[in-house]
Amino acid sequence: MVYDIGIIGGGTAGMTAAVYGQRAGKRTIMIEGMNYGGQITVSPKVENYPGIASVSGAEFSMNLLDQAMGLGAETELEQVTGIHEEGGLKVIETEGKEYPCRTVIIATGVSHRHLGLEKEEKLMGAGVSYCATCDGAFFKGKDVAVIGGGNTALQDADFLSNYCNKVYLVHRRDEFRGEAGLVEPLKKKDNVEFVLSATVKDILGENVVEGLVINNKKTGEDFQISVSGVFVAIGQVPDNQAFSGLVDLDETGFVAASEDCMTSRPGIFAAGDCRTKGVRQLTTAAADGAVAALAACKYISMQET
Repeated sequence: MVYDIGIIGGGTAGMTAAVYGQRAGKRTIMIEGMNYGGQITVSPKVENYPGIASVSGAEFSMNLLDQAMGLGAETELEQVTGIHEEGGLKVIETEGKEYPCRTVIIATGVSHRHLGLEKEEKLMGAGVSYCATCDGAFFKGKDVAVIGGGNTALQDADFLSNYCNKVYLVHRRDEFRGEAGLVEPLKKKDNVEFVLSATVKDILGENVVEGLVINNKKTGEDFQISVSGVFVAIGQVPDNQAFSGLVDLDETGFVAASEDCMTSRPGIFAAGDCRTKGVRQLTTAAADGAVAALAACKYISMQET
């Protein structure tokens, strides 16, 4: 069986590509390694998607998945290990199968960036978390720290402040990178404390998180805070190494593709957070999915003439 469009990744970009591919009359398969929906599924409230005043990330994702599948898109839960070309087709390789496709859209998204501290991996699940909405309720009435200065860190701090006794928001700069509209409400919360111009030097505790060693970048001095949980929100990294020999990646591992979503390899496109871009939002992921799917359809038409 040969598919017209093979989509690697089942987040917003991938699912939108499936919708557009199916509506264009193409046979589409979407292969996801973990769970459909991507990182937005853990967001309790999405309020910046045009036309939808407020929706949970999980509801948004499930609606989009239902839409794609309702149009006839096929889905597989498998880990993609690579792509190779054979007989004019792009063959998606997984741990158990191969899927021949006329075009491929890489929409693998990104994963959480780690602090790189010695105890970080050891204490993951024992106080170290990368998802406040997933794990926040476990720290009800306790003191926690959020590490980061972007929108995710600010949203995590706001969410945790509703459960936790105290929330330290630790950021390496003097000012937050996130939206001012997210910072101002936090300033008014008695149980949220900003720890600025500071970096985490060490995590304390042997079996569970007991605290952090913080370095003040201005004075050079170290100090400790006692916390039971550490929520790391310092950005994401792409997982595109499986495609490095086929398409060009930039120095940080993102697929080199501009607004047309075309990669260095004809017939292979990149959509969403996994590609080089300045803005990574839900709206831009959906836009990429549409652009990539229509570009794939155009490529197929050109091959047929």
